[in-house]
Amino acid sequence: MEITRRRLLSALSAAGLLAVIPTRPAGAAAADSARLVANTVAVFAGTAESNARPETAAKLAAVTKTARTHLKSMDDAGDGELFAGLVLGTDDANLNTAFKQLYEIALATRAPGTPSDLYGNTAVQRRVIDGLGWLHERYYGDQSKGYYGNWFNWEIGISQHVSKTLVLLIDEVRTYKPGLTATYVASMDAYLRNGTDGDVNLDSRFHTGANLADITTNRILQGALLPDGGEARIRKALTDQLTVFVTIDPYHLNHGVTDGYYADGSFIQHASVAYTGSYGKGLLTRVVQTLKILDGTGFAHGEELVPTVQKWVRDGFAPLIFEGWMMEIVKGRAVSRTTSGYTDVAVVVEAVVDLSSLSAGAEATALKSYVKHVRATSRAALDPTAFVSPVSIVRYADIIADASVPPADLNAAARSVAFNAMDKTVHRRPGYAFALARSSDRISKYEYMSGENLMPWFQGDGAYYLYLSGQDQTQAYGVDYFTTVSPYGLAGVTAPVERRRTVPELYGKPYYDNPGHPLNFTSSSESQNKYVYFPRGTDGHSGGAVLGAYGAVGMVQSSDVAFADRKLLPEDFVVYRNAAATKSWFLLDEEIVVLAAGVGDGAGRAVTTTVDARTAAPDDRVSVTGMLRDGRPWTGAGTGDLSWLRYANATRQTAVGYVFLDTPRVRVALDQVTRSRRVVRTANPDTPVTRTVLGVTVDGAAGAEPARLAYALVPNAAEAALRSYGSGQPLKVLANTVRLQAVAHTGLGLTAANSFTAGHHEAAGVRIDGPASVLVRRPGHGDETTVAVSDPTMDRDTVSVLLRGRSLREVTADDGVRVSRVPGGTRIDVETRHAYGRSFTVTLR
Repeated sequence: MEITRRRLLSALSAAGLLAVIPTRPAGAAAADSARLVANTVAVFAGTAESNARPETAAKLAAVTKTARTHLKSMDDAGDGELFAGLVLGTDDANLNTAFKQLYEIALATRAPGTPSDLYGNTAVQRRVIDGLGWLHERYYGDQSKGYYGNWFNWEIGISQHVSKTLVLLIDEVRTYKPGLTATYVASMDAYLRNGTDGDVNLDSRFHTGANLADITTNRILQGALLPDGGEARIRKALTDQLTVFVTIDPYHLNHGVTDGYYADGSFIQHASVAYTGSYGKGLLTRVVQTLKILDGTGFAHGEELVPTVQKWVRDGFAPLIFEGWMMEIVKGRAVSRTTSGYTDVAVVVEAVVDLSSLSAGAEATALKSYVKHVRATSRAALDPTAFVSPVSIVRYADIIADASVPPADLNAAARSVAFNAMDKTVHRRPGYAFALARSSDRISKYEYMSGENLMPWFQGDGAYYLYLSGQDQTQAYGVDYFTTVSPYGLAGVTAPVERRRTVPELYGKPYYDNPGHPLNFTSSSESQNKYVYFPRGTDGHSGGAVLGAYGAVGMVQSSDVAFADRKLLPEDFVVYRNAAATKSWFLLDEEIVVLAAGVGDGAGRAVTTTVDARTAAPDDRVSVTGMLRDGRPWTGAGTGDLSWLRYANATRQTAVGYVFLDTPRVRVALDQVTRSRRVVRTANPDTPVTRTVLGVTVDGAAGAEPARLAYALVPNAAEAALRSYGSGQPLKVLANTVRLQAVAHTGLGLTAANSFTAGHHEAAGVRIDGPASVLVRRPGHGDETTVAVSDPTMDRDTVSVLLRGRSLREVTADDGVRVSRVPGGTRIDVETRHAYGRSFTVTLR
């Protein structure tokens, strides 16, 4: 069950609010705030019971080591320093670090099981309290000197560390410096400069999604610190936080906010960035923590919200996690960080562990089984020491030890998911997962910010990632993939042959600075977001349909909005024109079929289309074999008229096949590449990475006529299987133009098509009216026919499909589907208005 917008908004405005945030008797706040404080301490510091368990020993050792390191740094601090070498006054990140280190010392004094010189040591606690006072007096309290650098540190990061520190040390603060809490709460309110009167502003583009959850959780903790129990503050913060539980309806936005979870499982942050794997996991963590700290307080009935979070996990996260790895397509600029997809998933696992404790019955069991599944299938050992809470570590250990809970995925073994609300697609089969990144005039092509993801230009232009079962994905993808693979040669990408420059190369700083221009380019302005940090495309066609476990996806590649608006931009603002292509991906069992038409460049530049780019450790035993169309064998690198190709990594026992159905000459490269991880992120260590990089590329000459390509990716393919393709069996390309792209798979009885323009389009007895994605399955004579239809433009009211042949009658149909018998066949009319790319399915006989 999900909380619909109508249900929640009515709750927020009327008596229905009692379902989640009840009215309470006078005087109840103090006792409930005390419970909230105790819950918070238990979440972050653990309990005597949890910390006595051997599973938490490594966590406690880490907490102890960190605290002692920071205390030593305080001992070594020079004049004007709180921590040795940490320069304050101009760098907001350093100030945030200072507050974080004080929190980490405070944590060690409240965690049962830490050594006696830390646990309960009031002298150490007073050093922390004095540190808070010192920072406020010199670097935080003066509002006229603060708020430099990144707004996030001032409105969220620092407040988070301060609020948790004050909660951990609440008793000693009240005894030692009773006025400190009120002083800090007033300052934290004042730094909410994107808010209103020192509080959240739901109309602010900064107070949305994961950011809103962070701010409101901070304010809940602050309320619990107030002498009166903070009833009004906590109630207001909870009411604001409830808005993140609302499923976003793009046709009826609340406060104009597009950030959040969508009905198809998509998650967006920064208005147009697909972000499940970074901000999305942050939001998941924060709301689960909030439900835990509210447990038993009476401030909220959190059980009402648990089903919504369960749905996020099942429909939003599970499809994007493959064998313990978070897919690259939903990580934004975080793809350039050195933390891996396995680290990302560990954060999700902790949230799922805790969510299972808040759940009941079959849902609780399913979540526990999923935790076991992730642990069993991950190629990297999941280290619970990295969990935030010692209590979560114990819960995780209990789940793993529970023999009555079998490992089980939340995904079906075969699953195809169209995250059309964020222009992403995931296709899963036993043995592999395929992830596709699209973009449109709704969704950003990429995210760059703060020197992160320096060369992102084509990451949303049909870039795809083929994850193979059993492989350590750090050897295939992650930061080292983006470090060693050319940004113009990412798998799936069609790019012009040119050299682009990074934002720091162009402008000498991590953003374009021109506040005097009418568009007001500052580090966090809307123009910076629109044109530099996460520009959208300029074509609306991006989407696809799902029929059972099969999918059809289409996209029209476009230049970004900066190129379209180049006449409005300052003269020194550099824009780049994209290459052109109309593309489809047809997602089957053994194959992913890719069609591209109109591949070229309006400016006459040469272009490249990368069929695949794969990386391997330099000492892995890799090989490339294949066959030319004239029947001669192919080995290694070079350019040729290929029928098929097979890349194998004998060391990892993985292989990928490529069947060239209708493709110009293919260039195969197998190079050893060494680059520094700093080429993709300025804050990365200057660590050289060496990989053997496979590039399978089709080149288009400068000035050439637009080309077309048709090929299939065959995961885990053996040579014998690749030899079997040919003469239209089992794959046949039915159409490949900028108007219509369609294929048939004879073995599956499946016809799949994407149409891109107005008018009638026809292939294999299927006529489509206007742009659409359509799949038709006729498994055998006399069997039922199933059809799926989607509007990839998201702005059509109706899509019509005609199935030629004998008239069929409706067996089952989704709401909005109308079936009628017409001369020469069966007509299907689908009401796609406000469906936002959702697939409609009908079964006929």
